[in-house]
Amino acid sequence: MTEKSVLKKANSNKGLTEEIATRKRALNFYSLANILPDPDIVLRKQGKDIKIYKELLCDPHVFACTQSRKAGVLSLDWEINRGIDKDKNSEEIINLLRKLNINKLMSDILDATQFGYQPLEIIWEKSKSGHILPAKIIAKPPEWFCFDDDNNLKFRTKENYYGEIVPDKKFLLAQNNPSYNNPYGERTLSRCFWAVTFKKGGLKFWVVFTEKYGMPHLIGKHPRGATKDETETLADMLEDMVQDAIAVIPDDSSVEIQEANKSSSAEIYEKLIDKMNSEISKAVLGQTLTTEIGSTGSYAAANTHMAVRQDIIDADRKLVESVINQLIRWIYEINYSTEEIPVFEMYAPEDVDLSLAQRDKILSETGVKFTKEYFIKNYGLENEDFDIREDFYPVQTPNFKEFQEQEDEPNDNAPLGQTQLEELFKFISETELTSQAQNLLNPIISLIETCDSYEDLENVLKEKNLKSKKFEQDLQKALFLCELQGRSDGLDD
Repeated sequence: MTEKSVLKKANSNKGLTEEIATRKRALNFYSLANILPDPDIVLRKQGKDIKIYKELLCDPHVFACTQSRKAGVLSLDWEINRGIDKDKNSEEIINLLRKLNINKLMSDILDATQFGYQPLEIIWEKSKSGHILPAKIIAKPPEWFCFDDDNNLKFRTKENYYGEIVPDKKFLLAQNNPSYNNPYGERTLSRCFWAVTFKKGGLKFWVVFTEKYGMPHLIGKHPRGATKDETETLADMLEDMVQDAIAVIPDDSSVEIQEANKSSSAEIYEKLIDKMNSEISKAVLGQTLTTEIGSTGSYAAANTHMAVRQDIIDADRKLVESVINQLIRWIYEINYSTEEIPVFEMYAPEDVDLSLAQRDKILSETGVKFTKEYFIKNYGLENEDFDIREDFYPVQTPNFKEFQEQEDEPNDNAPLGQTQLEELFKFISETELTSQAQNLLNPIISLIETCDSYEDLENVLKEKNLKSKKFEQDLQKALFLCELQGRSDGLDD
């Protein structure tokens, strides 16, 4: 059997290398002038375009959620070829991204999560180095564009309403979870449309309710035989009284004030708006606790919600990385070799554990030597970021006798770690510590002899710099080792 016959399907004229299930051949697909209709359900039922979603950003809660989601990615650090030595071309890419305002570019890319897709036009120019590089990258309104039957981006113009295919390497296209059936991408604002609509209706009725029942009701009473004009005059007076709290009425008329009590009814509108805000938070952020503090909750629930939000941030980060790496690939295809293309990567800056660092500092000063693997594991460093200084650790000194029990011969049955602990005492010199104590105490004794009262001594000590820092550090080491020794002795018991 030949290779050609293998690639040929037995029951079709189409080969295995050809695409069979296409829109043009599909039974239930029809398009007008090679434009792929936007499958967004909300837009189709409303008969509008994507511009209606921009109005949703006027809602304070929608805006806060979208900005919070963006901030989760924009707060990350970025680097080209992270952890690898930078060559000349990589340095040029780094300088280029900074010149293009990388934060603005990333923010524009993240608009794709709101509107489904975001075209970004590249304005190329020849640089001083002779390379063709982007001078500007401008985010263009997505409603200006559409897709054809082959999912190619098209730009609609006045001359061509049905759009024209954009040139190669001219537009970057950020798409949020696109598919063959929906290259327009998934829109978070589409999930917020009805929630915002119901919220606006609830606010409108709440304002009317507040206006109606927020003020007391004024009831005017006049004699039964009053004319229509007298009744209308009294009504006008009461209306003015609502504004000014002053009214002049005939002596045979009266005004009764009734307080409105509809607080329980007002809670209905508040619960409706809170529910809609909750739905908006879930649509944009995947959870609610980072934007809303409810009356109940738990630490575990908060951690779960933060984990969900972190998953969304990671997905948005990958979207930004893919678009910028596409830009870098185009730059290399135009100017450089495509064998080794640098990679744009975003990462979270690691916070240093201060308690761990302080402990390691004390141990290092007492002679403990850490390996590079320890620093890489506990501090998130790279192997190329640092070297271990061999001359950093102190030279061994005689035993500090006051802090340990002497033995005539080595004890082979000593508890695990006891020998290493005893070795640490060798790094604190008894003679040096005693000398520092004497140097510190001698001036104090002299001051005591010259002072007449404790108040005078206190004032003199505040003015003098006794330079006790070195003594305090060594004493801290000694106390730390004493605590270790005590814990070790406790384990023996």
